[in-house]
Amino acid sequence: MLFNYHTHTFRCHHASGTEREYIENAIKKGIKTLGFSDHVPYIFPDGYVSKCRMLPEETAGYFDTVRALAKEYSGKIRILCGFEAEYYPTYYKENMETLKKYSPDFFILGQHFLGDEPEGRVVSGSKTEEALNEYVDQTLTALSTGDFLYFAHPDVIGYRADGEVMEKCFTKLCEGAKDMDIPLEINLLGIRTDRHYPDIRFFQIAKKVGNKVILGTDAHSPEQMLHPTDEKEAMDMVEGLGLDLIREPIL
Repeated sequence: MLFNYHTHTFRCHHASGTEREYIENAIKKGIKTLGFSDHVPYIFPDGYVSKCRMLPEETAGYFDTVRALAKEYSGKIRILCGFEAEYYPTYYKENMETLKKYSPDFFILGQHFLGDEPEGRVVSGSKTEEALNEYVDQTLTALSTGDFLYFAHPDVIGYRADGEVMEKCFTKLCEGAKDMDIPLEINLLGIRTDRHYPDIRFFQIAKKVGNKVILGTDAHSPEQMLHPTDEKEAMDMVEGLGLDLIREPIL
């Protein structure tokens, strides 16, 4: 991997390590472009506070820290500062207007909840046909905004009950992403932690549709930048299926 746009920091409250530690390990790995993409802050009503993203008051410090390190490490590695964001219909437009004031380098879509987050419907645990259809529609609406560099862990939805239903819905998702020229991520965190994604059936569909794919480390600790086998397993999937892998930085 010469580039990675999917890197978290301790500010998301479920990751560890300093930005400098991630950068040093990225250099050791041979990465030339490292994008930080911590989970976007959201201000929700009725006192709801998300436990899986940075707080609004942490945003300025995030950008100040990453941009200072980008200057410090100039010539050794290219550092970008962006966000992993969800599309929450009720709050998205207003929240993006606030976030864009910081001039982030990029956004990647990583949809972790159906509907709006305060409803508490976690995507990975949603295993009904209704939820699968909602996930596909919500993420295609998100991609249609034009805000996103790529789609992170697009196969994170928990539904796996009916192969025909899954193929129909994932085909719709892949065709929509292809029409918008949005790459689909093979998520290395899923490989490292033996999750239900990346799902070979999803990427078989992506191959048929002709989607471009991209690798994303999704690192939540500096040590994960140097995991010995996750990239190899991802490349085995790429080569085994003949996927159209993006090999040069897209930003």
